[in-house]
Parts: sequence; C-alpha cells; structure tokens
Amino acid sequence: MGKTIAIVNQKGGVGKTTSAVNLAAAVGQKGYKTLLVDIDPQGNATSGLGFRKKDVVKSSYDVLVGGESAADIIKATKFRRLDLMPSNMQLAGAELEIADMENRTSRLKSALISIKENYDFIFLDCPPSLGLITINALCAVDSIIVPIQCEYYALEGLSQLMNTVRQVKRLYNPLIDIEGVLLTMYDGRLNLTQQVVTEVKRYFPQKVYATVIPRNVRLSEAPSFGQPVSYFDRGSKGSKAYDELANEFLRKNGFKPQE
Repeated sequence: MGKTIAIVNQKGGVGKTTSAVNLAAAVGQKGYKTLLVDIDPQGNATSGLGFRKKDVVKSSYDVLVGGESAADIIKATKFRRLDLMPSNMQLAGAELEIADMENRTSRLKSALISIKENYDFIFLDCPPSLGLITINALCAVDSIIVPIQCEYYALEGLSQLMNTVRQVKRLYNPLIDIEGVLLTMYDGRLNLTQQVVTEVKRYFPQKVYATVIPRNVRLSEAPSFGQPVSYFDRGSKGSKAYDELANEFLRKNGFKPQE
C-alpha cells in the first residue's frame, strides 16, 4: 500500500509546487509507481505536468466536493510511472462548500484509500494556506515534507503550521509525522543562507534533508514547458538536486533507487 506525503507550507513562494512536481517525477523515473494529487486551486502542478487547466473537466474538486471516485479523476501523464489527479479553478470555492458537509476533514482521506494500493507513493501538492483543503490533506497522509526557502523570514509562520499538524495528530491522524524539511532557493555563497540553514536545523533537529535545492534558471523555466526539470534539462543543477533528493527520500523509506 502506497505511502502518502503532503508537501505543505502555508507561506507561498517557497518552492512547494516545484518540489511536488519534481520529486514525484524523479521518484517515478526511479521505477516506483507515483501519483501527484494537485489540491491547490492555482493548479500549477497540473500545468507543470503538461495539462491545460482550462481543459480539465473533472478534478480534485469533484473528489472533495462531489464525492467522485479518485480512480475516475486520475490521469496518466507522459512521464515515467507518474499519474496526476489534476486541479482546476473550481477548487477555489471548495472550502466554503465542504465546510458544512459531514466528515468535512476526512473527505480526501476516504477518496485516497481506494487507490493507495495502486501506488508506491502518493504526493499531495497543498495550497499555500491552512484552510480546510490543507486540513483534509493532513488528515489523509502518513507524513509531510516542508519546503523552506533560504531567505530572511524563512521560519515565519512555521510555528502556526506545526501547531496545526499537532492538532491534526491529536484529533484526526495520530500517525502523521514530519517526513523531512527541504531547503530551497539555496545559494551557498550567501552568509544569510548559512544562517538560515543553521536556524532551520535547530528548529527541526534530525529532519532536514542533506540535499538542498539551488536557485536554478532551468528549474524556473521547466513549468512553462509543462515538464518536470529532469525531462526538460536532465543535466541542469536543478534536475541533479531533485534526483539526489529522490534518492535520499527513497533510502529513508527503506527503498533502493532504481535507475
């Protein structure tokens, strides 16, 4: 049965979707059947895998609000061993619609249970907020990856995220754990970067990935071509970083990377 991981940070611009798309693609390339669930109304993970959001008829909205089967929404991508549950703009109003529904915090969990056995790993790209959609994700997953940018105010707001995780753990999902903390937009030449790394490691002892994600032009360009960076430019620094992250992620989960 597949392990489910939410990639979450309520702060925008931290490389959350970039990490969701590229880690999922890299794990798929290594031979593991992978699903990326886009539950961000912006739908950037959907377009980042080559789907036009306006052409998406059914999406994660229909799973969360309409109670449709996850299997009916999932689409195969053109990338190795990677499927997608797409998002579209309908999801923007989903929180208001599910607020008064029965089991409003576990709707996503119920939907994913039926397809977990089809995948080795399921990654969830969460919205940059701590609303009901993100709460649904936290209730549905085994663990979370928290991307943090190596910039000033990097830890701002993270205590709120950790409080939410603790609350979900106490009330709904006692098994949820921090999978890892990922440092993004890394530039080792800057003193500020080193200060942020030290601070993050103190805040999250033993949880920070050894792999860091650098600032990289090709990494920024890849989404506009609808491709993960490892398909867009295999030799780029960004591609190599996510390849290393996938290896580290798999080893930590007791899997051997397969080329």
